[in-house]
Amino acid sequence: MEPMYEESIRDEFTHQTDSFARAPVMNAAETLGALVELAPADAGARWLEVACGPAAVSQALAGRVGSVHGVDLTPAMVEKAAAEAEREGIANVEFSLGDATALEFEDASFDGALTRFSLHHIPAPKRVLEEMARVVRPGGWVIVGDHVTDADGDAAAWHEEIERLRDPSHWACLTPDRLRAMGEEVGLHLDLEELIPFDLDFGEWLGRGSGGPAAAALIDRLLTEAPETADSFRVVGEGEERRLALHNSLTRWRRS
Repeated sequence: MEPMYEESIRDEFTHQTDSFARAPVMNAAETLGALVELAPADAGARWLEVACGPAAVSQALAGRVGSVHGVDLTPAMVEKAAAEAEREGIANVEFSLGDATALEFEDASFDGALTRFSLHHIPAPKRVLEEMARVVRPGGWVIVGDHVTDADGDAAAWHEEIERLRDPSHWACLTPDRLRAMGEEVGLHLDLEELIPFDLDFGEWLGRGSGGPAAAALIDRLLTEAPETADSFRVVGEGEERRLALHNSLTRWRRS
């Protein structure tokens, strides 16, 4: 990635290191359990988690496979991931600094690779899929979980305005169609895809992003201007009871 954009990601996720790890959405069945269950249980398999953050996924996956290696661009996240794994007594995980668009692993080093909630932060998401495919052995698995946007251009643009105000490291959410096409473009074969609705506390989500509190008034105004076609990003309820309703796309490919 470009150095300036790397700095934006590091700054944001250094800011969110603790709050991101504590966020209820990180451990929700729709975003964690459903993703991990897509990885075939195999006590001898070696897996990679790309852009692992505090590594809730790595820790959950560790009980299904032989070992998990997590990589992340943000030093504070790597430290958090290692500390959490040690606290939980999970011995078959390890973590290192790494760029999702240029992984420092040999070809076919892993039986599977997965990433969650990362592609919308990365300017070149297809490059991430290409790298994940490269480091997975033939016949291995590539799994992506991420919240997505609408195919309608007006709805998607409105969605991105709000996301970027709240989190300056946000780049762009993909549509399910675009995510599927990128997998095909890097030579992966689609095995399964699901779209799972989930929701989270709007106030918690807003406050977690470094730009959220300062932009709260503008975000509230933008929410009143939602296009009629907006479906993948919606705020429901009133006041402190507001919830943010999203769609989590789960996609599993095999490397030929």
